[in-house]
Amino acid sequence: MDINAEKFHKSINNELKVIQNRVRNLIGSAHWGEEGRYKEAILRNVIKRFLPEHISLGTGFIIKKESGDIEISNQIDIIIYDDTYPVLFKEGDFLITTPANIKGIIEVKTNLNSSEVTDVISKATKNGNLFDTEIFNGVFVYNKGRMVNYDIISDNLKYALKKSKGVVNHFCLGKDIFIKFWHTTTQVSGINKYYRIYKIEDLSFSYFISNLLEQTHESKLKERWWFLYPIEKGKEKYKIEDIPV
Repeated sequence: MDINAEKFHKSINNELKVIQNRVRNLIGSAHWGEEGRYKEAILRNVIKRFLPEHISLGTGFIIKKESGDIEISNQIDIIIYDDTYPVLFKEGDFLITTPANIKGIIEVKTNLNSSEVTDVISKATKNGNLFDTEIFNGVFVYNKGRMVNYDIISDNLKYALKKSKGVVNHFCLGKDIFIKFWHTTTQVSGINKYYRIYKIEDLSFSYFISNLLEQTHESKLKERWWFLYPIEKGKEKYKIEDIPV
């Protein structure tokens, strides 16, 4: 039997694009704050379908105590956490917890223009710096806007990514643009750290989710890479640009 994993992933992209506008069609632009919360809920619901039962999603704050000082995150749109580990406080989807049971964090935006991107990535970087080990730290933007226009990358986006230095490690910008932080080691050049920007038509949303699933799982899910990343011969042929950090 033939399985078309790429079409399956594109259907996830299409689903997110179709349902993102339902609230705006009903209430217009008068209540964009509520629309934003709705879109966070949409993304949470889609991600939840693919996670193990003991991994939950919510929104809230992370608290860390170090050397006697208390650090508190900004409010995080989506927190992915292991619910077999106690939290400090939970009411519905809202929680306050420590870094110990966190698998990933995501900031969600409907739109993101060039003048806002530095603040958004800076906020996500600050939240990511609460962790002593690397976690999935993503920014998910429903609509591309003009930060990548005719495959030309906004200078503000480049600057913000360089400043993050890999703390924000995944970025989804509309349905086509996917950005991932890489660190590789070669005998010639040593350690290379860079963001790679891809244009993968109708697959950005699903590749963002696939990377989340892989990074938040204890094993690397190699036996299902063919399904998680269905582009024939890989996404590297769709690279737009590398941004060294």
